[in-house]
Amino acid sequence: MFFKRLIKNDPQTDADLLRAYARTGKLSYLGVLYDRYMHLVYGVCLKYLQEKEASKDAVMQIFEKLIESLKVEKVNNFKSWLYVVAKNHCLMELRAKKRANGHEDIHLLPDLAAPDTGTAQEERWQLLEHGLQSLPLEQQRCIQLFYLEQKTYQDIADLTGFELKKVKSYIQNGKRNLKIFINKREE
Repeated sequence: MFFKRLIKNDPQTDADLLRAYARTGKLSYLGVLYDRYMHLVYGVCLKYLQEKEASKDAVMQIFEKLIESLKVEKVNNFKSWLYVVAKNHCLMELRAKKRANGHEDIHLLPDLAAPDTGTAQEERWQLLEHGLQSLPLEQQRCIQLFYLEQKTYQDIADLTGFELKKVKSYIQNGKRNLKIFINKREE
């Protein structure tokens, strides 16, 4: 079976395991932690990618990404954070697949997308992806829901639990921060 439990009923909390991994860098701590939520990550991947093998590959790629990410990021709620990481990974995979197939019908932040085509357009999309990942999680989540999933402000507030004013603020600030990120990189 693809999913095997490493340790059952481990008494350590997620926070304990995160601290132990940050302190020692031992993958065994991260492995136990990831094992708790691997089935959820697989579910997210299957929902977005809609292919079992691609979802299994994504689960492993996400774990590899966590190895480095958790060395530098402070995570308060691992399960929620991991959900966002898994979802972002799948959305990026889908976008890359569409680009490879010649379909550019996802227009994240249309006014930031370069009007030109070819290599410059590809570089602009990569820059936009990096910029999105550099945003605070709240801004990143709201931007993705608004632009990628075409959710309304109210839908986003309902999904995230953020106040409506906060949702608007996160989108506005996230969009501004992306523009700043892109402009700095293009100079």
